[in-house]
Amino acid sequence: RPSAQDNRAINKVLTNGGRWYVDGAHPEYSTPETTNARDLVLFEKAGERIADRCREVANRTLAPHQQLVLYKNNSDGKGNSYGYHENYLVARSVPFETLVDGLTTFLVSRIIFAGAGKVGSENGAESCAYQLSQRADFFETLIGLDTMAKRPIINTRDEPHADEERYRRLHVIVGDSNMSEVSTYLKVGTTALVLAMVEDGALRKDLALEDPVRAIKEISHDTTCTRKVRLKRGKELSAIELQREYLDLVRAYYATVEQAPQVTDLLERWERVLTQLAEDPRQCARELDWVIKQELIRSYMSRKEVGFDDQRISMLDLQYHDVRRDRGLYYMLCRAEKVDRLFDDETVERAMSVPPQTTRAKVRSDFINFASEHNKSYDVGWSYLKLNDRYQRTILCKDPFKPTDPRVDELISSA
Repeated sequence: RPSAQDNRAINKVLTNGGRWYVDGAHPEYSTPETTNARDLVLFEKAGERIADRCREVANRTLAPHQQLVLYKNNSDGKGNSYGYHENYLVARSVPFETLVDGLTTFLVSRIIFAGAGKVGSENGAESCAYQLSQRADFFETLIGLDTMAKRPIINTRDEPHADEERYRRLHVIVGDSNMSEVSTYLKVGTTALVLAMVEDGALRKDLALEDPVRAIKEISHDTTCTRKVRLKRGKELSAIELQREYLDLVRAYYATVEQAPQVTDLLERWERVLTQLAEDPRQCARELDWVIKQELIRSYMSRKEVGFDDQRISMLDLQYHDVRRDRGLYYMLCRAEKVDRLFDDETVERAMSVPPQTTRAKVRSDFINFASEHNKSYDVGWSYLKLNDRYQRTILCKDPFKPTDPRVDELISSA
């Protein structure tokens, strides 16, 4: 069993180009770099499988009456919250204030389709039986560096793992850990579309909120999605109306530039989900986590004739996020074909070991596979590769968009 120091130092770069490590005493998985939202969803799901595989192996070392269980969620129901972090590479030339102004209202209101759902409230927030987001109650300020105290809606961490003169890393901590592939796809996909528009200076509407910290809680606590929040200019709009504003702006922006098929798909899904939420959120009971979970809970409460104060309801909330495919409630619904998916099991299994083919992750994976097959000592980071032979050769890979590198090919052939 590793010592506390060893535990902190555990850091495994994976053959799919991602990373698996210990962060603050809990396991954390980082996907490899991806160029599109579909790939991101695929490699996030692969990360769930990797975590579960590790859980299975770890349980073999425990006594028969003990077992380890992993939940992919954001709250333990006892006042503690832990994050789900999205990272977007953006141009260094874009002022940070421009990102704050362009993204705040979008991030606050996107929880109507990106929320994972939560029974009750925490962190001194107004009492509620059920809400859209697991993270909303824990945000206390607009901008800041912290991720574990005084959590900000906009985080200022900036480690681009790339050419820092060209890029910054936008570190988004305001999102929930989703089980639904569609929720994740919409969450990261729409954010990337809005970011592209903001980067190009094409956001030409003032949608600034009067109080974003209060607004994210008000939106989260309203499962009808009709509650209005106040803008700085005095107008009041619901989260659906705010998202429609962004959708219209993004449509106008992409009408002037080349539109990839996935952009078209995201825009269509985004519009359809907003329409369904406006008519009746239950129409999204195959796609959005908070609705899927709410319907599951409603069905259980009806059968058992209990309310949200029954402890079994909180347990249902937790078990929805169990990553075990034979026990987790989300995966139970998958087996029953009651939720929509983007990928089949075989595709997800392959992504556990095969990297994206369009980013630097492929270079990293090729190098790791070579060094492992030839029993060579090596070090790997997001932006460097090092072969620990007598030459101690290190190669910096600062361009995340290059899936091949002649220097690495030469290093492998010479070794």
